Amino acid sequence: MSERLVTVAHRAGNDLAGLREALDAGVDLVEADVHGYRGRLEIRHHKTLGPWFLWEQGELVRRTPVPSLADLLAAVGGDPRLMLDLKGIHPYLAGRVAAAVRGTPITVCTQHWWMLPKLADQPEAKLVYSAGSRRGLSRLRRRLKVSPVHGVCVHLRLLTPALVTELRRRADLVLTWPVDDATALDEAHRLGVTGIISKNLPLLTNLP
Repeated sequence: MSERLVTVAHRAGNDLAGLREALDAGVDLVEADVHGYRGRLEIRHHKTLGPWFLWEQGELVRRTPVPSLADLLAAVGGDPRLMLDLKGIHPYLAGRVAAAVRGTPITVCTQHWWMLPKLADQPEAKLVYSAGSRRGLSRLRRRLKVSPVHGVCVHLRLLTPALVTELRRRADLVLTWPVDDATALDEAHRLGVTGIISKNLPLLTNLP
């Protein structure tokens, strides 16, 4: 029998109603994206395009009020199942996030690894190194030769069973994304990852 997969609700924390739904459904982690904008830590996935619009992969939408990190932390109420994905390259982002979550059990991931040392002195923060490209994956493999880490997160298209075996020797948690349907779930099982990130909440909650 396959080992139980760690379940991560992708972007569910970007909306406070979605956050509560995912937590109540019993997933292991709820992911939320954190951006820095004009001194505020905003919870959203879309990139900012000036003061009036947000943009993501060709989709332009008008900016509407979004939760702040403080709003999110208040809503989660100390539940340790929150995973923050640090987005963008604002130099103050990691430091302000670190200050906001100090003393809070939390998981933090990012493809911008230079941010993670800002949280390294917080034993309650679990750090996850993410890679979404072949170049990023090559860097990750070199990084893991230096020292093991709590977790890694690698795009599904980049993985092979042999690579997952290699990653599991150096990380307690090996996540992959996107796993949004049964075909991707079968592939995740075949690869041998320890956890999946999905926008499909029923898929996550119906796992054995």
